[in-house]
Parts: sequence; structure tokens; C-alpha cells
Amino acid sequence: MATHHRVNGVEPPVPPFATLPPLTSDRLDEAAPGIKEAWLHHPVLVFHGCDLTPEDLVRFGAIFGTPVPVPVQEDVVDTTGLPPEIMIISNIVENGRRVGHLGGGDLSWHTDMCYVPEPALASALYAVETPEAAGDTWFLDMTAVHDSLPVALRERIAPLSCKHDDSRTAAGDLRHGRTPVHDVTTSSGAVHPLVRIRPETGRKALYLGRRLHAYIPGLSLAESDALLDDLWRYCEDPAPSWPHRWSPGDLVVWDNRVMMHRRDAIPDGARRLMHRIQAR
Repeated sequence: MATHHRVNGVEPPVPPFATLPPLTSDRLDEAAPGIKEAWLHHPVLVFHGCDLTPEDLVRFGAIFGTPVPVPVQEDVVDTTGLPPEIMIISNIVENGRRVGHLGGGDLSWHTDMCYVPEPALASALYAVETPEAAGDTWFLDMTAVHDSLPVALRERIAPLSCKHDDSRTAAGDLRHGRTPVHDVTTSSGAVHPLVRIRPETGRKALYLGRRLHAYIPGLSLAESDALLDDLWRYCEDPAPSWPHRWSPGDLVVWDNRVMMHRRDAIPDGARRLMHRIQAR
């Protein structure tokens, strides 16, 4: 279920969520044109009660672009039998080994794959196993955040870019085989404009990626940190954000270019297992 937060007592002009009929393997092809059309108007699409295999999820990702292989994460996970494009996200530990990635803690606001030269344009999560009333995923409309910035701040950031650290996951864990960052001004990571335009609408969105080790080239470290801290403040309440409470069979896909997302923590002992597909 998606609930909408009012901003200063006013609903956002275009709610980002749209709920579409459930998907099954035999419905994917016929449903694809309608899904793509809905995507043009709503950057978050929700499907309840789906029955999809991992291979179906890869076909679903292809509606939006080219499905991409799972990036290197914090640990090696057994994905035997899964397509290389399917990432397991789970807090479950069996026989002392993680079943999936990103654990069970809070995940702060972030954008998937902002640290690579061509980030995913679409990210999708499919719920296989979910806890009751925990592990909600929240979505933040970065077009609305951009529009909320003072004019002077919008003008200041219009020509600027941000470098996105590639050494750590969204959970803050060091990626497998990487070393810690000591100097963000010289560390590796993709550089993207701070303001992106969604081609389908022409509207501008603030593109922050994630806060950890971010750096604005051309500024001193102190100036960069101050400006980024200022921008991130506009992502806090009462920014327009919405939660999705998961049930098994839920499928949610979002426009990764203009939406950020975060996750609520999962209690100890509760089990959550998701499959993720991304396309660019």
C-alpha cells in the first residue's frame, strides 16, 4: 500500500505511484505496452499479487531498457540457478552465510548505481518473502525536491556535478575487493550533473545519489561538504516521500533517474527476501 504525505497541506501535483494489475509469466508480453505508457506518467509503478520467476523478472526489466548484471557487492552470495541480472537482497543468514545482500538495517536515501558512468534508469524489486509491518521501502520525488529549492540555490547548482563514491554499498559496507576511501577529492567514482532532466517530461530533478564520500569537483572539500549538506536538508521532512509496505508477490519498479529510495530496518529474527532487476 502506498500512502501520500502532504507537503505544507497540499498534495504533490502528480502522485508518483500508479497501481497496475498483477503480472504473471503469460501476461508479460501483452501488458508491456501499457506498462511502458504508465511509466511515462508515473515514475513508480506497483503490482500486487504477481507470480513471476527470476527469468520473468529479466523480461520485465527489458520493458524499460537493457537488464544489467549484478554489480560487485560487499560479499559473495550463492546465486546458482539465477540469471546474472538478478540480485538477491535479504537479511537472512543460513549456516553462517548470507543468503543475499544489504543486510537488515536501515538504508538511507540513495539512488542505485549512481557510482557508474551509466546508472540504471529503472530499478525493480520483487518480494519473495516479507516480514509483517517492517522493512518498508520509501520513495522520494527528486523533481519535487528540485522545485522546492530557492531560486538562487537552483541557479548555483545548475552547472555543477557530483562525484559518487564506488567503494561502498548503499548499506555503507566496503565492496568486495575494494579499499577504504581516505581522500574523496581523488577517490574513484562516476561524475554526474547535480540536475538531471527526465526526457519523457522535460522536468528537472536533483540528482544526489548518496551522501557517503560524495564530492563536487571544482570546489574545496569544505565548500563541497557545505553545499551537499545544504542540498540534503531539502530531502528531509516535509519533503514529498511515500512508503511501500511489502507483501509477497509485490513488484515495484521506479525511475531511478528522478526518485530516491530508502529502507526501514528489519527486526532481528524477521525474514525478508527480495529479487532486484535493473535496466539502463
